[in-house]
Amino acid sequence: MFNFLWEVIVLTTVDQSFAHRVLIVDDEPTSLMILEGALSDIAEVICSDTGFGAIEKAQQFLPEIILLDIELPDISGLEVCKRLKNDPKTSGVTVIFITSHNESKFEHLSLELGGIDYIQKPVDLKVCRLRVGNHLKLKTQEQQLKHSQRLLAIESERLRVTLNSIGDAVIATDKDEKITFMNPIAEMMTGWVMHEAVGNHISEVMQLRDATTKHKSLNPISIALKEQRRVAMALNCQLTSLNGRIHRVEDSASPIRDEKGNIIGAIIVFHDVSESIAMAVKMSHLANHDQLTDLPNRILLHDRVAHACQVSVRNGFLVALMLIDIDHFKYLNDTEGHHVGDQIIKLVAKRLESIVDLNTTLARVGGDEFVLLLPDIKSPCHVDAVASDILYAMHQPFRVDGREFNLTISVGISINPTDSDSAELMMSHADAAMYKAKEHGRDRFCYFSDDLEHEFHQRQNIDKILRNALENDTLEVHFQPKLSLKNKLIIGAEALVRLRDEEGSLISPLHFIPLAEETGLINKLGHSVLKQSCRAAKRWLDKGHPIKVAVNVAAKQFTDPKFIESVAQILEDTELPSGYLELEVTESALMSDFDETSRILNGLSNLGLSIAIDDFGTGYSSLSYLKLFPVDVLKIDQSFVKDMVDDKQSLDIVKAITHLAHSLNLRIVGEGIETQAQLDTLISLECEEGQGFLFSKALPENEFENLIF
Repeated sequence: MFNFLWEVIVLTTVDQSFAHRVLIVDDEPTSLMILEGALSDIAEVICSDTGFGAIEKAQQFLPEIILLDIELPDISGLEVCKRLKNDPKTSGVTVIFITSHNESKFEHLSLELGGIDYIQKPVDLKVCRLRVGNHLKLKTQEQQLKHSQRLLAIESERLRVTLNSIGDAVIATDKDEKITFMNPIAEMMTGWVMHEAVGNHISEVMQLRDATTKHKSLNPISIALKEQRRVAMALNCQLTSLNGRIHRVEDSASPIRDEKGNIIGAIIVFHDVSESIAMAVKMSHLANHDQLTDLPNRILLHDRVAHACQVSVRNGFLVALMLIDIDHFKYLNDTEGHHVGDQIIKLVAKRLESIVDLNTTLARVGGDEFVLLLPDIKSPCHVDAVASDILYAMHQPFRVDGREFNLTISVGISINPTDSDSAELMMSHADAAMYKAKEHGRDRFCYFSDDLEHEFHQRQNIDKILRNALENDTLEVHFQPKLSLKNKLIIGAEALVRLRDEEGSLISPLHFIPLAEETGLINKLGHSVLKQSCRAAKRWLDKGHPIKVAVNVAAKQFTDPKFIESVAQILEDTELPSGYLELEVTESALMSDFDETSRILNGLSNLGLSIAIDDFGTGYSSLSYLKLFPVDVLKIDQSFVKDMVDDKQSLDIVKAITHLAHSLNLRIVGEGIETQAQLDTLISLECEEGQGFLFSKALPENEFENLIF
């Protein structure tokens, strides 16, 4: 705060300091405790939780400031203020109202009854502390002014020099509100020079308006003279200068009294707070909005969800919360770079904004997660319609730097009060529903249900088990034999990871593998499986059983820039000749970036290992990569093997794959062989290798070794 008039005119004093005392009146113990803690280091704090108690303590302790709640259990805060102002002993106390009411009538009443300031609940403690501090300063300055009035007559010239030097604007008037003095800061802010302003009414020189409504505001000097008390400038006040420049201003006016106590005029001290207000507004916006999209963030969203839930209880409507997650966004972000990822996030935000209406809140709560809050829903059908519109809108390509990107989203929906009774539960339930949508194939929306909640908790439990297994190196690797179909000899094995729960039961890979991919654990999991597999193959080789081990590589592993280096290091650490390692990659993992895929595959091939395309025939890629990439093996997907005996189309696909493999001089492996008929068909098509339950399921390492030793 700038130094005020009353601070600079005290010329000769021994000790002008005195202890401050503040009375806090509120019937909520928590509010009393919080406010007392915020103010206890700047004043002695006294508390009361009733109106009558407040009056008694005010008379007893004579506080300088009272923070007064309007709603009290015995009498209202407005009545308390009225009684204090009518009591000569307490009439000079500064009353600051604190209330949850936001209607303007309460603000008008509080000012009419003598209140100095008005603070809205929930209380911003920093703002409250600043305002109380300012008013305490004014109290100090008021005391100093009274002390200095005896010196004003003989110190006029010195006072004028001082007034012209301080950083605040100062204007003095006579008792008819006509200007008698202005300092240079006041001249600058009003646009008037003093010799032209003197004699004019204060309202003509100081054009005050409400910053929001633009309605004219009564000058504090007018109120100070009329009510014979010090008056703070109205909240949200702006001053328009003679040249049209607008300043946001604050501070106060006070009557000027002679030695006999007669009012001879008034003085107003004010300063420009435009930059402070702009900064406060900016900081508030930044605290509640996402910096990339400028959408509400999780903090602001939580407040709006909580409010919507409260309103829904009163009006009987529903509230819907949609958690929107971009499918495979991390993969896109990793492969295309954060610049492209950020641009796509902003484009998705704009497209979502174009769909929703003004009554809907759209927020960004995570990297690629958005939330749509739909309040006052009269029918669940409306939720379906909005969710369908969102899915459809996402099907249109997004253009970034001249390139098109096709995206899909998964949407989880929670309804209040149907399945959630709080903001926290709505977010949790929507999150569970969103993961259900992903498990069902993505590009869809799902609602929360009790079964879904169970699956959500199960998912959390599996995540915990997986993390513990990775940390303690307790993942298991089982091996499924791969045989030569001609002589039925075991020539290889596919390594398959297994995870056990606390009771020792196996958890399905369908549950923990996708979870590992979504939580970013897949690289660590893949590294563990690859190391165990190479270690086993090296042991078999040392015992005279040279068997090639095949290890699956997840798409996210394949995009790891250090993947080649990691594979080479494992081969070196385990001392396994690279010819006994085969890496199985799905078609979809190869097709994101041709140049990068070619670099990785060639790097792996240069290590001396072989590359197999897993689940061949189920992907969507061009066949040209088979000729351009260093691929050694094609594995026919088990779905075709299963159906080819009875389904001609599946048989034709298997024939086409085997013919293609032979023409490109690639080895071919049939997966999922369960019957003799399937085996005979593959042999007739000259398929060299195969695996499946007809021969053996995947076995623990010791059981697999019993087959080969």
